[in-house]
Amino acid sequence: MPVELTLRKAAEEVERGDLASVLRARQRLVGLVTSFPDRLDLRERLAAVYRVLGDPVQAGRWSYLAERRDDAEVAAFERGYRTPESRLAAMNWVSGGDTTETARIRLAALQSAVSEDLRARLATADDRDSSWWVNALVLLGLVVALLCFVVGAVTLVMWVWRGIVG
Repeated sequence: MPVELTLRKAAEEVERGDLASVLRARQRLVGLVTSFPDRLDLRERLAAVYRVLGDPVQAGRWSYLAERRDDAEVAAFERGYRTPESRLAAMNWVSGGDTTETARIRLAALQSAVSEDLRARLATADDRDSSWWVNALVLLGLVVALLCFVVGAVTLVMWVWRGIVG
């Protein structure tokens, strides 16, 4: 179904106002945003549907890149998706495409926050290698497990062979 026809049907369903129609409109718009993730107008329409449904977290998610957005919805989105990495993943943004300067700035800020968060986690990570004796014990355990496997396989083959031959 063409995009404009789908948008028209979704608008009609939202105008009806009953829950089933609004949920169908949401489903249509989710499909469009999935197919055209770099179209900000589709994201804004989806945010409007989530406003009708009373879901500020999702409304903030889909209006995050918009020129005009509600700060309370953005705050709800940031509380719902606590880390910059989860927010960026939730944005479902796949291309740089032809987008607004505001969206580019917000995406760049979010990507920068993800990088800073990753750097902070790496800085606090324990980067020590395990000691040589731990590595030796692991190797010894693997050798014992391999020997048990080989002995078991040979025993099984001999048992089957005796059953056939004798």
